[in-house]
Amino acid sequence: MNERIAPDHILTLNDDEIFVFGSNEAGIHGAGAAKFAYNFFGAQWGKGVGHFGKSYAIPTKDKEIITLPVKFIQIYVDGFIEYANLHKDLKFMVTEIGCGLAHYEPSNIAPLFNKAIDVENIYLPKRFLKIITDGKEN
Repeated sequence: MNERIAPDHILTLNDDEIFVFGSNEAGIHGAGAAKFAYNFFGAQWGKGVGHFGKSYAIPTKDKEIITLPVKFIQIYVDGFIEYANLHKDLKFMVTEIGCGLAHYEPSNIAPLFNKAIDVENIYLPKRFLKIITDGKEN
């Protein structure tokens, strides 16, 4: 898994790479990584979950832009992992979703990606990966 670390700051993507960012269920991409995905990687206004252009939205906030409980974010993360598993031709560069405007700590969100360790085309942030692997091995 060590070679599958997403860069800390993703500014460009290769043709086969997808920018995975935290969004809201309303698809209002007005700030943070969501705004970046909208401006540069094809995220669609009004579409808060899924693959659009060179981006994949995982909601961390609801339609009223209120932070979702972790148990609901888990459902969206699981859907993303299933999607990535079905699209092996793409590499998914996961940002630290939920750790900016949703105000979660990486220790709250990283464990939601435990199943991603076994998916060869998912690249996780360094801090998420450290939390996941330290929790399993130590």
